[in-house]
Amino acid sequence: MTFRTRFAPSPTGPLHLGHAYSALYGHRLAEAKNGLWLLRIDDLDHSRSKPEWTQKIFDDLHWLGLAWPKPVRFQSQETDTYQTALDALARAGLIYPCCCNRADIAQAAAAPQEGVPEFGPDGRIYPGTCRHRCLSQARPGDALRLDMRKAVKALQKPVTYEEFGEQHSKRITLKAEALIAQVGDVVLRRKDQGAAYHLAVVIDDDAQNITDVVRGADLNAATQIHVVLQQLLNIPTPRYHHHSLIRDETGKRLAKRSDSKALSSLRKAGHSAQDITEHLFSAP
Repeated sequence: MTFRTRFAPSPTGPLHLGHAYSALYGHRLAEAKNGLWLLRIDDLDHSRSKPEWTQKIFDDLHWLGLAWPKPVRFQSQETDTYQTALDALARAGLIYPCCCNRADIAQAAAAPQEGVPEFGPDGRIYPGTCRHRCLSQARPGDALRLDMRKAVKALQKPVTYEEFGEQHSKRITLKAEALIAQVGDVVLRRKDQGAAYHLAVVIDDDAQNITDVVRGADLNAATQIHVVLQQLLNIPTPRYHHHSLIRDETGKRLAKRSDSKALSSLRKAGHSAQDITEHLFSAP
């Protein structure tokens, strides 16, 4: 099977050195495997995604010397595809409507049990306030959540995936108890009726026949959500490569507000793409 990976930035701000490292890292892996490196635009956040940022993503990646097959996949154009997946999960009885806002969830989780984590890969772990509701009770503005308790019961085989680290590789087996207690009932459709990241990324990777997911270590914990959804939807699980993060002088990972590390700012300051690449991949 041909190696296929992807880079999926959000057009909500400038690409920075961290994005450059991830894009170049994945591209190098694809080249080494004689495979394909795809570009996907994660523009599900309609309020913050802007066409001008999409164009700047293209410009920055071209400046780095990267090229990709056309057409580019835009998540905003795949609403029907995501709904099909939600319908399948609904038929299996695995999702429920939720009317809670962040304040409701924070208040309900204000006194967590000792030893139980308060936050997971989807943010604050949902306390289950609306878990008793069925889809027929859904109201406009409700989010849709995965019932993790029912999900782990529905899985008839061990939930595993391959992690290819920068130093070593291993097969990881997920435990049902940890998925329930440390991940919880994640959102699959937001209150604005748009697909949430966890559902969209799983469907997109399958649609693009991605064999290897290359992304930052900050998304490592989210992988367990994605593997569960893949198995529930009976789609292949790719291999995962979570690379180290590029950090600023204080040790914090870069954010889009880190303008001094934005590729456009570095380019204006006179740095070349070769400078950037050598800096990112030089031995520590």
